[in-house]
Amino acid sequence: MTYAGGRLVHDADSHLMEPVDCLDPYFDARLLARFRALPYMERLRAEWAASIDASLARHEDAAFRAEIDDNILLRKNYEAHGAWAREDRPHALDLLGFASQLVFTTRCLGNFGLDQGDDMELCYAAADAHNRMMTDICSADRRLLATAYVPLEDIERAIQTARAAIGMGAKALMVPSLCPQHHSPSHVGLDPVWAMAEEAGLPILFHVGGEEKLNPAYKENGLPPVPDFHGGDDNFTSVSYMPIPNSAMQTLATLIFDGVFDRFPALKFGAIELGASWVPGWMRSMDSAAHAFMRNETRLQTLSARPSEIVRRQFRAAPYPHEDAGWIIANAGEEVCLFSSDYPHVEGGRNPLKRFDESLKGQPPRAIEAFYSGNFIDLMGEGLAKDLRRPVGQTAA
Repeated sequence: MTYAGGRLVHDADSHLMEPVDCLDPYFDARLLARFRALPYMERLRAEWAASIDASLARHEDAAFRAEIDDNILLRKNYEAHGAWAREDRPHALDLLGFASQLVFTTRCLGNFGLDQGDDMELCYAAADAHNRMMTDICSADRRLLATAYVPLEDIERAIQTARAAIGMGAKALMVPSLCPQHHSPSHVGLDPVWAMAEEAGLPILFHVGGEEKLNPAYKENGLPPVPDFHGGDDNFTSVSYMPIPNSAMQTLATLIFDGVFDRFPALKFGAIELGASWVPGWMRSMDSAAHAFMRNETRLQTLSARPSEIVRRQFRAAPYPHEDAGWIIANAGEEVCLFSSDYPHVEGGRNPLKRFDESLKGQPPRAIEAFYSGNFIDLMGEGLAKDLRRPVGQTAA
């Protein structure tokens, strides 16, 4: 019996756990040395490469592999089955029993800070290398849906990168929620990016890692340091958790108000691993803003519907397992929320289905089915093959 137990469940968030040099085989050879010389990459090699390689080497041990089935949701991060080995990931998905998984990077989230720099050649080379890596690894199984990253800093390069990613077989385009340095994410010059995604039937996704980070001054409170949630070097705490969706709220509102959603009405947008408790209040705030400013703003007068209605039509979000998904659905609408496991990250927990099931008690069956499968199928469009949408032998939640 799989973890999903025959239920029809699509997973909106899963990850690779890559070694430090994961992009090297996919990088433009002309620019690889420049990439490896980044201070961040040099620090990773010096401080993390050996321990990561040692963790990944455990997957070659026969005794370790003998306990795979019993530990599919207990082993996390680099110890998880299929964390990196291309040949192992389909078996991990077999054990989980999900009908499909969107697959994101871990090491490359945020594109190494290059979007906020001046070296646009290297910025887009890193994105292209990431996209080659993701589509290569996910080609091991049709159920693994590769996400490709498209920086929005340079409009012409963004168009080229999006076109290349779609040509490689990416099933979704991920963009940063952080505003580009010199123009709005709603700039009309980026319309070809949205047009290509809409024509291909692929969604535009935002994911944690591409947002504006907490001002570090907030942590200088004169008190002892707070323990990190992950045990890593980022010092992720309750305070740094709070601003995670801020950039997504601003960017998505701008895209809606400036008419991008309306110009591309078949295009779907998703917020993954950004939580969703913020969504109901954000929808109401946009409706309030549209009402307050409509008299003076033609762009608001020409919207096809209230912003909250546009959200229900074209936007989907994945709650964290510790959030009350039932409350979010009751206040945002049955069309919005998605299941995600965050496999194999520790944040996903050891039993995400149980946690979400508990929060969904009292919701009508149609809302539960939409949460576990229907809204994902709608989000993914042509990125999810028709025969994978409702596979034989899997039943609605």
